[in-house]
Amino acid sequence: MKKTTFTLVFLLISYFSFAQFAGMMRGQQAEALPEGFKPSSTNTFLALYPAVNAQTRQALFKVVAPTANNVQLDLCNKKYDMTKDDRGVWTCMSDPQVVGFHYYAILIDGVAVMDRNTKAFFGSNWMSSGIEIPEGPEGDYYRFDKNIPHGQVRSIYYWSEINGMERHVNVYVPAEYEQKTDKSYPVLYLVHGWGEDENGWSNQGRMANIMDGLIASGKAVPMIVVMPSGDIQTNPDVRRASGDISQIFVQDLLPFIDRNFRTKTDKQNRAMAGLSRGGFQTCQTVSTNLDKFGWMGTFSGFFIRGDNSLETAFNGLFKDPSEFKRQIKLLYISTGTEENTPKAQVEALKAKGIDNIVYSESQGTAHEWLSWRRALNEFAQLIFK
Repeated sequence: MKKTTFTLVFLLISYFSFAQFAGMMRGQQAEALPEGFKPSSTNTFLALYPAVNAQTRQALFKVVAPTANNVQLDLCNKKYDMTKDDRGVWTCMSDPQVVGFHYYAILIDGVAVMDRNTKAFFGSNWMSSGIEIPEGPEGDYYRFDKNIPHGQVRSIYYWSEINGMERHVNVYVPAEYEQKTDKSYPVLYLVHGWGEDENGWSNQGRMANIMDGLIASGKAVPMIVVMPSGDIQTNPDVRRASGDISQIFVQDLLPFIDRNFRTKTDKQNRAMAGLSRGGFQTCQTVSTNLDKFGWMGTFSGFFIRGDNSLETAFNGLFKDPSEFKRQIKLLYISTGTEENTPKAQVEALKAKGIDNIVYSESQGTAHEWLSWRRALNEFAQLIFK
């Protein structure tokens, strides 16, 4: 193909692509959302739907699927039948939802797919659509504040001898980290739950916004937050997952962080917390490494399993109350009021004399990210003080 012909073809493609884009823009601008509805904050660029009404907490969904026979919305354990118009556009309105972040899927002829109108979030072991039902001003603690300094979340790979492969970790450093180059920082290891990954705390959890606000207001001390994967990946050379997650955290990840960041390395300046399964992993890791951690937190994740009792659970962590209090400065336990709460276990621990416990309930929320945002917001204010 001659250069002039190639250029002409390229210009024609560019023109029609731009014309298509401009037409889409005109269509978006021409369509008016129902009164009280605004695009969800989790939508992709230019997408009007799903649209959310902050007052009624309902969400309006639209899906273009002209050849489908049946389309449903699957949101918060309920399936909604969508209605098709003469253009092949399916719509439905949800019931009022609990405020906060929720995963959802579109079922097209029974097959669950993502809604292309939203960003992708890894949850329940697949990439999911997500929607944010907005809180009022009480949710400002996890929103971006343009008037305060902001830290960085760094995406890093490190080598795990135990896993036999590279592993990904996200590391938050506070806003002052690059300016105060002679200062070392305490470290919080913050673990996600089952079915999610190390990006969950940054994306769904709004961790950086929470920490930036707490540090800027003086409610939390400046700290580094390490967000590792709680899963043991499969080594492609041997086709199996290898290692123990607690060993990976302690033997591979901790030394890597201490070598590459300005950290305080004594146990009183190292904390660990996690949500759901990550809370269980926190208890497992801390109980067998009491020389390395002085603070621990479980968010919807305080589990005493099987035949274990408070006397035997987690390597006998709670057997001797005085020893527990000598080793651990604080045990923070939180839950949503709409999920199975560990309140009875907390009361049993306190009855044993373990009173360095803070127990918190997130009102009106279940096993979901708003419960865990609230928990992090509380826990971060208590540690390293």
